[in-house]
Order: sequence, then C-alpha cells, then structure tokens
Amino acid sequence: MDLELRGKTAIITGASIGIGAAVAAGLAAEGCNLLLVARKVERLEAEAKRIEGEYGTKVSIVCADVGTPAGTDAIIAQAESLGGVDILINNAGAGSNETIMEAPDEKWQMYWDLHVMAAVRLARGIVPMMKKRGGGVVLHNASICAAQPLWYEPIYNVTKAALMMFSKTLATEVVRDNIRVNCINPGLILTPDWIKTAKELTADKGGDWQAYLQSVADEHAPIGRFATPEELANFFVFLCSDKASYSVGSAYFVDGGMLKTL
Repeated sequence: MDLELRGKTAIITGASIGIGAAVAAGLAAEGCNLLLVARKVERLEAEAKRIEGEYGTKVSIVCADVGTPAGTDAIIAQAESLGGVDILINNAGAGSNETIMEAPDEKWQMYWDLHVMAAVRLARGIVPMMKKRGGGVVLHNASICAAQPLWYEPIYNVTKAALMMFSKTLATEVVRDNIRVNCINPGLILTPDWIKTAKELTADKGGDWQAYLQSVADEHAPIGRFATPEELANFFVFLCSDKASYSVGSAYFVDGGMLKTL
C-alpha cells in the first residue's frame, strides 16, 4: 500500500534509539525526509547516517534537549531552514521512579517540561508552518500509563495523562487548518531501556533477563509478549498518512490487550 508520504518532511524527537528510531526508519521507508532530534550527538549522527544509507532520504539532525525552551527553539529554527515540515512526532520521554510523598518539585517540573511543555512549545512553532503548507499531522507518544497508571512512577503517569489531554485540545484547535492531531498510548514495547532495566534487576539473580521480561509480559499483556519498536512504528506511520484522514483527536492504545477498561 502506497501511503503517499514520499517527499514529506517529518520531525521526530527522541529519534536516536528505540521507538523514535523505529518510527524514523518507517517514515524513511515511505520516502519521507527527516529532521531527527536527540540529546546524544554521536548516536544521533550514526542513526542519521544509517537511515540515509539504507533509504536514500534526506536526514537533518538537531542535538537538543526538548525539555528546555532553548532546545525547542533550535528545532523550530532548523525546521524553518528546511522550508517547514509536514509531520511532527513528539516522542521524547522517559520513565520516572518515585513516590508522591518523596518526589521533590524539581523532578515534577523536569518531567512536566519533557512530556508536556515540549509538545506545547513545538506546537506553537511548528503548527504555523504546517498551515502555510496546507496542513499536516501531529502525533504524541504518550503511554498506557496515561489511563492505567503503574504505582511506581506517578510523575510519569500524571504527565503522560496531561500530554494525552493536550493532544485532544490541540486537535480541536487546528483541525480546520487541515492539521490532524492524535495520541498513541503504547503498552509493553521492547526498548533498550526495558532491556537495561531487566538486566539490572536480574544481575544478582542469575542474569536471566529474558525470563524477567517474559514474566512482565505474562502479567500485563494478554498477548503474552512485548511488541517490537517496529510494530509500534507501523501504527505511527499509518496515522501520518492520508489513509487515516478521518482520525482526529483520538487516543489509540497499542498494547497487546493490556488496557483493562473500555
């Protein structure tokens, strides 16, 4: 199926590894040019080189912390230098680990800036470019935790829920400009962070990190496994295309049946 994305330009934040890298590759495979954003320049440069070599698309990079105004300003400036963009994927994020009683204000603020204000600031800068180009797509990578929280990361739960609501309200504001905004809430995705955590937790118990991850999947996902980043990326790429032209302001759970409510 031709998704008719060839020649479009997409921004992906958190693009050097995991879900962001998979989404970038998926869009490049459809002929999109890319503006990749991440904090670690070496990893970012390597990913850009790999995608250019494999798919032949144009890839620009911005090494920036999207959780800061300076970081989002740098992304917006680079997008302007490219003549604007058609797709914005707010993917950058990180899990937390705390209790409400012990987490300081500074940690709440850091995650608020990373998960919510980054999306707000980029919308303010990128949406006007999309209007000039006749429309566009904005996707937010939130989490199943936005609706079904995990007890050990309340800050992550709260800020991802806020991101989901921001996505909904932005969708209402810009839909008449032919800009479609949606939110994707993944369940268990086998990212490098999950593997790192599993290895750390099993280091003094024999090191069987694969068995640990399987136990997590057995507990939470009726499908009985983690998804690959590429499986999730396929959904992102579809929502970027006009094949999803009537998808506006929705939150999609890609979770192997993990969500327990309707």
